[in-house]
Amino acid sequence: MTDERPIGGDKMELVSWLVKQISYHSDLYYNKATPIISDADFDSLWSELKILDPLNPQLDKVGSDSIPGAKKVNHLFPMRSLDKATGIKEIRHFISETTSQGRQFVCQPKLDGSALSLEYKRGRLVRAATRGNGSRGEDVTANARRISNVPESIGWNGDCHIRGEVVMPLMVFREKYSSIAPNPRNLAAGCLRQKTIHSGKAKAEDLIFLAYDVKFPDIDMRHPDSPPPPKFIFDSQSNTWLSSIGIEIAGNTVLSAENEDIMTQEIISTTEYWTTNRENADWEIDGVVIKLDLLSKRELLGMTAHHPRWALAWKFPPEEATTVLMSVDWQVGRTGTVTPVARVAPVSVSGVTVENVTLHNSGEVNRLGIYIGDKVKIVRRGDVIPKIVDVIGKANISDIKGRIHSNGEIFNEDLPTYSSIIIPSLCPRCSTELIGDGAFIRCTNLNCVSRLERTVLYWCRALELDGIGEKLAEQLCSKGLVKSLPDLYRLNVSDISNLERMAIKSATNIVKELESSRKMTLGKFLFALGLPGIGPEIAIAVATKVETIENLFHLVSLRNEKVDLDNEGIPYKHNMAIRELIEINGVGETVANQILEGLAIRMKSVSELSKQLHISPELKSEPVGNLQGRTFCITGTLTRPRKQVALLIKANGGKVVSSVSGNLNYLIAGDSAGSKLETAGNLGVTILSEEEFNRILKLESFSEEFPVDTQKSLMDF
Repeated sequence: MTDERPIGGDKMELVSWLVKQISYHSDLYYNKATPIISDADFDSLWSELKILDPLNPQLDKVGSDSIPGAKKVNHLFPMRSLDKATGIKEIRHFISETTSQGRQFVCQPKLDGSALSLEYKRGRLVRAATRGNGSRGEDVTANARRISNVPESIGWNGDCHIRGEVVMPLMVFREKYSSIAPNPRNLAAGCLRQKTIHSGKAKAEDLIFLAYDVKFPDIDMRHPDSPPPPKFIFDSQSNTWLSSIGIEIAGNTVLSAENEDIMTQEIISTTEYWTTNRENADWEIDGVVIKLDLLSKRELLGMTAHHPRWALAWKFPPEEATTVLMSVDWQVGRTGTVTPVARVAPVSVSGVTVENVTLHNSGEVNRLGIYIGDKVKIVRRGDVIPKIVDVIGKANISDIKGRIHSNGEIFNEDLPTYSSIIIPSLCPRCSTELIGDGAFIRCTNLNCVSRLERTVLYWCRALELDGIGEKLAEQLCSKGLVKSLPDLYRLNVSDISNLERMAIKSATNIVKELESSRKMTLGKFLFALGLPGIGPEIAIAVATKVETIENLFHLVSLRNEKVDLDNEGIPYKHNMAIRELIEINGVGETVANQILEGLAIRMKSVSELSKQLHISPELKSEPVGNLQGRTFCITGTLTRPRKQVALLIKANGGKVVSSVSGNLNYLIAGDSAGSKLETAGNLGVTILSEEEFNRILKLESFSEEFPVDTQKSLMDF
């Protein structure tokens, strides 16, 4: 910052200079952690501006805001999804699996808006980010500052991350926006991401932020002047604290009961209340969030890669509507599956205008007995995926009149000719003969342009290459610039800039993105390939097991090897390659074959791709606890619930299985152990009493590790 302090008595010139200085040094201090002036000098600038212009907006800001969406933000605390339920049975199961004696839950209405994380440093707002993929979102600080109830500073001079939902009050939506937008949720999301104040349909000032969670960075991640975070025993206490510092919360209904049945009924009553009063809410809600209140129990239950085990999102029963099937398109996915997508006359379901619904597969078309021109019933399961659930019969012209597209335009199409849905025998994109696979039909041509487009798009999304979206992927493949994944890393600026709606600057950014993605772990590489049935967790587990890409390729080369013999001359059930993979937790014979065959048929492309990239081994987690590498099975009646014992085993590095085999290390046997005890004895498995198991863990009793009110686990053992 080289601007010299203005000389003279022009007040406005001095104010402008002070604003620039404070913004610059705030950004260095709060956002970049590289201050170049002392706190005293910064405070002097601040005080001077406050005297000259006490209402200046800069006094309520920290750092400098980027253009919304211009940069990505890594969430310090992942913003995970919630496990979902729609029925009473699922609520009962959740309560049963998360309670033991003491029972207390927090219930909040599930807001139907756009998730937002607010980061405060020393009590001042420094960043706001969308949820994104849960680990990484978009910086929308500039727009978040305009939300009426998002404070620039909170009533606590510390560091924290406040998560919540941005919603538009229904009254505001009905008065100002109902004629130009299908629902307030879309408007809320659009407001957060709009590039300028006037570029969207709505104003951020019309939005409301409602918090449902707060996280505090560890001491090494906090500002040195930040006070220690407050201590909470219950989540409901943190909600109360948020309210006390000036943050509006989503709700804080605390329910407790003496036994499981009463607790379950209390929560069901809450869901019934909101179902009845849904239309009276100030903003759109689509269910009730149920969270365990005691924070120590949450730590015990833990999380999956997708959701915490201590929370449940109960959603209102799916809303139904009737419309008309206008036509059917057949789309080819990256694995070759050809899927029917039904185009229907526009219809509003759960506040969203639906014009395309899934028919899942050719088997579903036959099962429904559906025709083009039929009147159909559709439903949005979980308020996400529209689906045809019933065929009412042949439609007439009145069934399509008065309908409106999602953009507000009048639907003006003729009733289609009543006709059968033709299930294709050839790929709609490459004309390869399709094969049947149960209820599905598939294109087996790996070079099919549609499959390639989806493969490229999947790769780019897995690696967070935001510059390559659906349209660009289609252009790259259809123009022949990308004929396989390795071709992505041969693209140059001129290749991309010559495409429709592309320019030198955007092409340059895309090439830079691709170059920066050349380094990745083996797990990330496997996941990004998009092999059938291989998600991120399985990919990481496989990568950890095989260690290197060379070892993985070696397993592929052995996939057709004959089954060998064990030390006693008895043939193994599987060959060595399959045996190696099925040792991985979560990988069975089917998945192992999918991995090996999927890589084999793509080996030319995958091998070439691996040479273009720097693929590092997956870091192995350090062994934890004195039960590391040992497997346990639990049977009979113990002094504590089995799931508590299982949790203790897992917490100390052990693995819990449900059946007895020769690979089992220990059987923990209580009273009335039954057949598992006999089987373990016959197989030579070490049998432990509860007391012997306690001694292994150096516990006098389970009660020392687990208090009386410790809850059960949601995990399946």
